[in-house]
Amino acid sequence: MRRVVVTGMGIISPVGNDVPTYWESLLSGKNGIGPITRIDTTDYKAKLAAEVKDFDPLQYMDKSEARKYDLCIQYALAAAQQAMDDSGIQGTLPSERLGVYFGSGIGGINTVTSQLEVLNTKGPRRVSPFVIPMMISNMPAGMIAIRFDAKGPCLPVVTACATSTHAIGEALRAIRHGYADAILAGGTEAAISPIGVAGFLSCMALNTSEDPNAASLPFDKRRGGFVMAEGSAALVLEEYEHAVARGAKIYAEVAGYGSTCDAHHMTAPAPDGEGAARAIAAALAESGVDSDKVYYNAHGTGTKMNDATETLALKQVFGEERAHKILVSSTKSCTGHMLGATGAAEAIAAVLALRDGVVPPTINLDEPDPECDLDYVPHVKREAELELSMSASLGFGGHDACLAFKPVK
Repeated sequence: MRRVVVTGMGIISPVGNDVPTYWESLLSGKNGIGPITRIDTTDYKAKLAAEVKDFDPLQYMDKSEARKYDLCIQYALAAAQQAMDDSGIQGTLPSERLGVYFGSGIGGINTVTSQLEVLNTKGPRRVSPFVIPMMISNMPAGMIAIRFDAKGPCLPVVTACATSTHAIGEALRAIRHGYADAILAGGTEAAISPIGVAGFLSCMALNTSEDPNAASLPFDKRRGGFVMAEGSAALVLEEYEHAVARGAKIYAEVAGYGSTCDAHHMTAPAPDGEGAARAIAAALAESGVDSDKVYYNAHGTGTKMNDATETLALKQVFGEERAHKILVSSTKSCTGHMLGATGAAEAIAAVLALRDGVVPPTINLDEPDPECDLDYVPHVKREAELELSMSASLGFGGHDACLAFKPVK
């Protein structure tokens, strides 16, 4: 089976619009959460979100392009451009051997919101001719493929919060089995909109604290829901021999992937954590690494059920004693929940933790929940010798996915 490595990364996030800034922000415990500015929150219980700051689409596209793209597409193109520039892969392989696996959990919901307003106030003839390509969830993948002349497999994965973890995992399998030599994989989201916020509030998923330091609280007994966030993250996955032959910079090997389903409930995780455990166990087994020197970037949303069941899942996979030896943290404590982009953003964190031998913290973990009793690296980063890093995402609908990364030897 062909080996697959990471050779490029890019990100637009609430704590930084490039990989070095994002990584330094995570390590320093920077909190990207603040008052929502995208909408008037007077009638909303949720007042906070983790918005992207200082994003200039004209760094990545001209004005005519930007007008045709929903914000989620703009974010995707920016992260993808960064990753491709970082990898230096463009032009080193035939277009037919380069693919794109890029998803969005919700798609162009800001476009839907604004164009419904146009429809209702000005009539159907005033609706934008770009409304359909701006709103459909496959368009980030399609526009990335057009930009980079990627004529290989092009798939938009849509599995809610697990979207971009699945995109990376399925890209891994496609390269392993010879369907492509490189794939740009990741996800994007820009759903901080009236219907987005109201919808998550109505299903009681969001934390309603007005204190940014008491809003995204993974594994803390005060937790009461996640904080909406936005952004995009992209990774270039490449066949190992091709990367070596062109002298590419290699961050890590993509060593394992697990994909399962709880088949339990529309929004709630299976309370015994069984589905998540199977995904984590599959990625771990596939990696071939048997070590306690593991970092696990948790889904860690800060919802009551998720954090407790994810802790149970880790104990099922590693055993009670060993589970307490591995290092676990939730970077959502800094970034909020980037929905369809979160898996790729957290995969980048897992890759860099492995590269640098340092684990980002879970900030604001002031009151640990007795049900969540593992080592969540509270408050400050921790240096650690790592032999494996993992990243998991658990989405609405019971979608579970986990990735494993190891150093290239």
